[in-house]
Parts: sequence; C-alpha cells; structure tokens
Amino acid sequence: MFPLWLQAGFWGLVGGSALLLGSAVGYYAKIPQQAIAAVMAFGAGVLISALSFELMDEAYKRGGFDSTAIGFVGGATVYTAANWFLAYQGAKHRKRSGEQQPSEEEQDGSGLAIAIGALLDGIPESIVIGVSMIEGGVVSWATVAAVFLSNIPEGLSSAAGMKRAGRSTTYIFSVWGGIAIISGIAAILGYALFSHFSAEIIAATTAVAAGAILAMLTDTMIPEAFEQAHDFAGMITVLGFLAAFVLSKL
Repeated sequence: MFPLWLQAGFWGLVGGSALLLGSAVGYYAKIPQQAIAAVMAFGAGVLISALSFELMDEAYKRGGFDSTAIGFVGGATVYTAANWFLAYQGAKHRKRSGEQQPSEEEQDGSGLAIAIGALLDGIPESIVIGVSMIEGGVVSWATVAAVFLSNIPEGLSSAAGMKRAGRSTTYIFSVWGGIAIISGIAAILGYALFSHFSAEIIAATTAVAAGAILAMLTDTMIPEAFEQAHDFAGMITVLGFLAAFVLSKL
C-alpha cells in the first residue's frame, strides 16, 4: 500500500490531467463553440454540486458555521482580488474559446498572466482532494470525479482560445501539463500540511476552496457557457449538477 501522501498526489494528478486531456481536444479537434459552451455549462453544474454537497457540507460538519462561513467568504475574496489583478494583465478571458483572449502582440505579458490565472483556478480544487483524505485515509471519489469532469471543459475551452490568439503548441501544452503536475503537488500539500491542524482549520480550508471555486465559476466558466449556449445553458448546468449529486450519493 502506498503512503497516503502519495495517494493524495496521485488523485490530484488524475484531476489535473483532465486539463491536459481537454486542452488536447480543444487544440486539435474543430469543435463548434456552442458545443464547447455546452460542455462548460455541464462542468459548471458539476462543480456547483460538488462544492455544495461535498465541500461546504464537510466543512460544516468539521468546524461548524463560523469556520465555514469565514473560510467561504475569505476564499472568494482572495480569488476575486487575484483574478481582478490578473484580468488587467490580460488573463480576463483565459477560459474563453473564441477570439477574446489577447495575443502577446496585443498585450505584452498576457501569456504569463493567462498561465498564472489557469494555475489560480486549479489549485483550490487540488488542495481539497488532499484534504479529503485526512479523515479515514480514503479519497472523496465524488470530489475527484467532479474536478475531473469540470477540468475537461476548462482545458478544452481555454486551449481553443489560446490557439485562436496565436499562442504556440509548446506554450499551450506546457501550461496545462505544468498545471497537471502542480495539481498533484498541491494535493500532497493539502494532505501533508493540514493533517496536523485542528478540525476548525481544516473546515475553514475546505470552505476557502469552495468559495474560491464558486467565485471562479461565476467569473470565468459561466460567462463562456452563457454567451454561446444561453438558450440551453441553464438546463445543461442542471444536468451537470444532477450528475455530480448522484455521484456523491453512490
């Protein structure tokens, strides 16, 4: 049996690898933007369900309302501040599949900002995978599945937008491959660091991730889904929510 920290890293890598898978599809396959938006809406529904029934519920059970509420708002605040700063550096449309992303010629430094923004989006999810193993030593399958299912459309849409902005193949796959590896490292840190803390701190950390994920959904994923599939975005999001809800109850 592998040590738990290594298992946490493996599951974090599994979740992050979906970004690389999605980026490969988005880069090499000619997928209509409406289809990309539909997959994005489904992924948004999956994550909303996961943070509702897995992260927030678990945080409340561990630390009560105070730790959960403070962490939830704190996570959203930190993410929003970082996202606001990166938006002015050229990363505002990093998950858009159309021509919204600026090229390096249009905005110098936007490539680095987009890479950092993509990393910012993925870290909270990966940490939670590691934290989920602290009690009982078993990973939350629903959380891993939700992260994996939501990361595919994130990578797909963003890579399609990067390609339209004229970014190189090396840049695109270096970004997503690097983030997949960092996701595994973040999951290891989530388990190794927070296993030594109190239930209240673990609860607050879980809620921080939930708040950051919800803010990320609203700022980056839902706009892409609505712009191209607005007539059906709500229904597709509901189906994603239901799929993750069923996974959490199995």
